[in-house]
Amino acid sequence: MSSAARTTQHYALADELKGQPGSLLPIECDLTKDDQVLAMFARIKRELGGVDVCINNAGKAVLSSLTEGTPEQWRQMLDLNVVALCLCTREALASMKERGVDDGHIIHINSISGHRVTVLHGLGFYCGTKHMVTALTEALQQELRQTDTNIRISAISPGLVKTEFVVNAGLSEEAAGHIYQQLPTLQVDDVTETLIHVLSAPPNVQVQDVLMRHTQYK
Repeated sequence: MSSAARTTQHYALADELKGQPGSLLPIECDLTKDDQVLAMFARIKRELGGVDVCINNAGKAVLSSLTEGTPEQWRQMLDLNVVALCLCTREALASMKERGVDDGHIIHINSISGHRVTVLHGLGFYCGTKHMVTALTEALQQELRQTDTNIRISAISPGLVKTEFVVNAGLSEEAAGHIYQQLPTLQVDDVTETLIHVLSAPPNVQVQDVLMRHTQYK
């Protein structure tokens, strides 16, 4: 999807949600560009006050084998799946601490591929980035405990979800449709409901990681 198309989609969503509780502030940001990420958090501070909950949902896979892939392909995944996630987390935590928010929440949308290595050809490096997210979730929890804060860090690790993710990884629409027909898939709402569950946990409960699979997954 082009940048212009994404912007149009975001503003259409803002219009659709008018009259609903809360507010939506669409901000176009390339998360692999550090200056754009910092500008985004500055605007959030200026217009909304700050961040209480940060959900790191952006991620990508590029079909790129470890034997024939290119450094450019690998860096695309590393920059978005790992570095951008860490930078957004750092800025969100800084916002919470600056305003004395002690019950904030960081949630990484990880992947089942962060807990096992898929047999699908070309996804080895992607799995590596998601294993890093699993390790970073645990590492951040340990850092937060050392600072005596009640800010929580959680991860949600779904299996195959029916989105545009497979096409964006490099498969054709036809090939993606075949995968979704052949394999039991989760829906976006399944992940959303799980996210709400994690956010709704009592303040003394640390939900570390939620692994999600379709009930018919074999």
